[in-house]
Amino acid sequence: MSSILIREVLLDNQPVDVLIRDGRFAEIGSIPALEHKPAQVIDGRNKAIFPSFINSHTHAAMTLLRGYADDLELYTWLNDHIWPFESGLTFNDVYIGAKLACLEMIKSGTTLFSDMYWHLPATAKAVSEMGIRAALSSVFIDFNDPAKAKQFRSRTRKFFAEHENNERIIYTLGPHGVYTVSEESLTWVAEFAGQNDILIHIHVSETRREVTDCQEKHGLRPVEYLKSIGFLGPNVIACHSIWVNDMEMDILAEHGVKVVHNPVSNMKLGSGVFPYKEMYKRGICIGLGTDGCSSNNNLDMLEEMKVAALMAKLSSYNGLVLPSGVLDLVEQNFSKRINPDLTSFTARQALECATENGARIFGLDMGRIAPGLLADCILVDLEHYSLIPRHDLTSNLVYSASSECVDTTICNGRVLMQNRKVPGEEQIIEEIKDWEKNLKNRP
Repeated sequence: MSSILIREVLLDNQPVDVLIRDGRFAEIGSIPALEHKPAQVIDGRNKAIFPSFINSHTHAAMTLLRGYADDLELYTWLNDHIWPFESGLTFNDVYIGAKLACLEMIKSGTTLFSDMYWHLPATAKAVSEMGIRAALSSVFIDFNDPAKAKQFRSRTRKFFAEHENNERIIYTLGPHGVYTVSEESLTWVAEFAGQNDILIHIHVSETRREVTDCQEKHGLRPVEYLKSIGFLGPNVIACHSIWVNDMEMDILAEHGVKVVHNPVSNMKLGSGVFPYKEMYKRGICIGLGTDGCSSNNNLDMLEEMKVAALMAKLSSYNGLVLPSGVLDLVEQNFSKRINPDLTSFTARQALECATENGARIFGLDMGRIAPGLLADCILVDLEHYSLIPRHDLTSNLVYSASSECVDTTICNGRVLMQNRKVPGEEQIIEEIKDWEKNLKNRP
């Protein structure tokens, strides 16, 4: 693997040289170029280096559904629009949709994403070609149908017998949620994951209806229910986790469950408000994700960080994180002129959720710029208007920057984008345009 030397780039407000060798950060400081003879030298002047972003929950090929069936609540959106559309998707559809997703993530500074979608091998092919990292899971949904459950279990066993993780792809399990997967299948997933040391990627307590339906069916809230069947553990990634009470957050913390916050999707689908401060106080590892392009409608982690930080401030009053939908408490707090806690979810915490915490979720030694860690990073253009003046570069990155300020994206020691140019991006766009043109001719 070739080496890269980044010259005079800003790191923690100090100009340094950064040497990347064999996919990792080798040296940081003042580095003589001739001594190391790097294969590539990048001029880092007027640029700053940051760890690249980790999108901890998405459905990549849903780029194909960007702008499709907007402005609907979750269950109507899924049952009447998304699932019927997805039932007709082919391997090639998912492949080109995932390539478009990889392109968008590279352009906006993301080098690792966690995915749950159909035709997993198609997404794996796109990831391999685009040079990005991914934690990939196939959707497991049986709707309490024993025949479907048997089919999904067989497919899962076969897949993991034939595939191994590689340096850029981690294969995970993807049971969709407690309302789409039977108790027997959830128990089987937990056992299979434990036996094979596999991460589990699942939606948890995304909506109020999910909670009430679970209570009616099992007499327990979703987190309680998952605990009761032995599902929870440090290998579980619980996405959304909005409608959780104190007891459930205690359970998540006790079992070392990782949680992924998806603020833009939560707002767009009207799902509710994530209790960031209460989760953070319990030491729960919180990552950030965009969700899919049909419920966001982009994969921009810079936007996700900003919205996450602002939502936490707005929903936090006098140290209290307001439960979703409790408008009377909001009105009472406004009338008493109780100020929100503006220290809740700072810019630095948002960046940490999108980098270091994501690395912890997937057990990877990345998320910081330091010798020995995986060389996944971005260079941002300090001449971009959104980063000027530079009172606090982290605050600028979270609160004012757009993806247009990301000049260079590096993954695993390989330059995927430089000067905002990704090789082959025009061809990917044309493929999607042709796909859209031919869509109306499908049976």
